[in-house]
Amino acid sequence: MTSVHGIGKDLDNKPETLIMVHQQGLFFVFWTAIKIYPAMIKILVASKNPVKLDAVKEGLSVFLNDNVTILGGSVESGVSDQPMSDVETLLGAESRVKNAHDLFPGFDYYVGIEGGVEDSDSGLMAFAWVVISNGKQTGKARTTTFMLPPRVAELVHQGYELGDADDIVFAKQNSKQQNGAVGLLTNDTITRKILYLPAVQLAFIPFLNPELYPEVLPNIPPLYGYAELRWFRLPDWLPRIFRKPHQ
Repeated sequence: MTSVHGIGKDLDNKPETLIMVHQQGLFFVFWTAIKIYPAMIKILVASKNPVKLDAVKEGLSVFLNDNVTILGGSVESGVSDQPMSDVETLLGAESRVKNAHDLFPGFDYYVGIEGGVEDSDSGLMAFAWVVISNGKQTGKARTTTFMLPPRVAELVHQGYELGDADDIVFAKQNSKQQNGAVGLLTNDTITRKILYLPAVQLAFIPFLNPELYPEVLPNIPPLYGYAELRWFRLPDWLPRIFRKPHQ
């Protein structure tokens, strides 16, 4: 008996196996459909905040056809609890991704989301940075920006985190893990998850177009210090042990 196996597709474009059996001068043809389950894509969000987890799942499922497993992990951001500038906020998201990769190996993608504020001529502005990395390539995007009420801004300048300031002004509890400042200010027309969604998807662009983007890892600058909520470069005269001698 001789059998020949071939893989093809049926009229519904579903994979099938064609089996031809030759026995005693007669040909018998059988076929059967094969259901192929693609490998599950594992994504680690560098936070256990349910708003961030939901935003990543909803945002990336569009591109990955719901074939994703989303997990959250507690990860240090490496910046202040309330980032006070665009630079510090981006660094917090990048640091979350790097630390998550070190603490939780084996995931296909790592996502860091960091909310921050920055003073402007119009007042204190709020936004967030999203950073996504697979260990080789990195994508980044910033959410849209909105202005905070003066009373909230005053509390933030006094040292409160934005979420805590919102809870005080709006008489809420743990709003940062719910609708957030933007939800409170827009009567939930735009919630914190809705604010994050476009940035999550925009940060994924390099993975959708790998041929257009060189592989770039998160930019975690070495030899930087932090004081008074501003970044600075360490002076040239600091210990020479950090520098390689001239060859």
